[in-house]
Amino acid sequence: MDPFQNYLKKLDKAKDTIKFNDKIYEILTRPQRIIEVNIPVEMDSGETKIFTGYRVQYNNFRGPYKGGIRYHHNVDMNEVKALSAWMTMKCAVVDIPMGGGKGGIIVNPKQLSKGELERLSRGYIKAMHESIGPFIDVPAPDVYTTPEIMSWMMDEYMKHNGYHYMNRAVITGKPVKDGGSLGRDKSTALGGYYVLLDALEKYSIKNPRVAIQGFGNAGSVMAELLANNKDMIVVAVSDSKGGIYKKDGINVKRLLAHKTETGTVQDFQDAINISNEELLELDVDVLIPAALENQITENNADRIKAKIVLELANGPTTPEADEILFKKNVPVVPDILSNAGGVTVSYFEWLQNLENKYWTLEEVNTKLEKIMRNSFDAVYKTASKYTVDLRTAAYINALQRIEKAYNEMKDT
Repeated sequence: MDPFQNYLKKLDKAKDTIKFNDKIYEILTRPQRIIEVNIPVEMDSGETKIFTGYRVQYNNFRGPYKGGIRYHHNVDMNEVKALSAWMTMKCAVVDIPMGGGKGGIIVNPKQLSKGELERLSRGYIKAMHESIGPFIDVPAPDVYTTPEIMSWMMDEYMKHNGYHYMNRAVITGKPVKDGGSLGRDKSTALGGYYVLLDALEKYSIKNPRVAIQGFGNAGSVMAELLANNKDMIVVAVSDSKGGIYKKDGINVKRLLAHKTETGTVQDFQDAINISNEELLELDVDVLIPAALENQITENNADRIKAKIVLELANGPTTPEADEILFKKNVPVVPDILSNAGGVTVSYFEWLQNLENKYWTLEEVNTKLEKIMRNSFDAVYKTASKYTVDLRTAAYINALQRIEKAYNEMKDT
């Protein structure tokens, strides 16, 4: 399923609900700018390979473009375009003054040496440095990119644009020693956790049993956060190889050690091995898709038994599935809200760099909690006002904030 078409469907629904400004709507149906570059890299063998890189700058009405750079052999322009559009909405939903962008390089990073990876990363920035900047476009890590790669990119940008402290703000997701923010590593899951606490309260669900699809950074940290809350119980998790289910709860700390040792969550103690598809349909209170796109579709949505779906992954629920779940009175807390903790703390990093300051972990987490809880409350109120699902409500809030920024920009 085309992720960009999914974005347009959701945009259309929100626009029709509030009779949104047609001119701004048309602007938001396509990116402002698409950049494609060819990056020559000298390989360890002495030969030169050319890699193709992209940057989609979707919209900057509310501030500099913001979004990750992914390294993957299947980097697809339509997917990058959709992700940049979602970033535009995501920043507006949590009301941070940034726009949306996304980038990528067609490469399998596992096939490169560290030296080749550094030369590729620096080559990307060398080709892009005039199109990015602290007040223009602020990239960040994404699939298969790391804090170390972000440091290389920051340094390359400074080579071309000057070693001024404010130029550290060109890239977020850096190591703390290079200007990164405390708390960035767990921010996506923690932001989702704060949203979940409010959602459980709003929908009167106590002592929830939780299933998590995906045990990468976001999924595993979310599992830890839930395990540390005595009122919650994690009964199922999965990774790319399959999942496990244990009715009376999983010891997450031991599971993390098992995953490190074996490379999978399966075959853990006395838990039952299940498939990723089976995990989605378990009889639980909360389902957290934290892995791939298009996991809940029109083919399985009617079999979802969870009382709440909280999206930590990007685009795990299709528009058709949204309709089915809404009719079943199953609220879906959308990705552009529930996984916005990462971009929120990236924004904090940007601010700290511009001010040449470091915030404490407590400051970061306190500010994150306030933004995430306020944003969920605003989306919940909009959903109630218009009798729409939470995703449509989130888009409505985003569109109204983007329209306000456009009007203010037009008046200056």
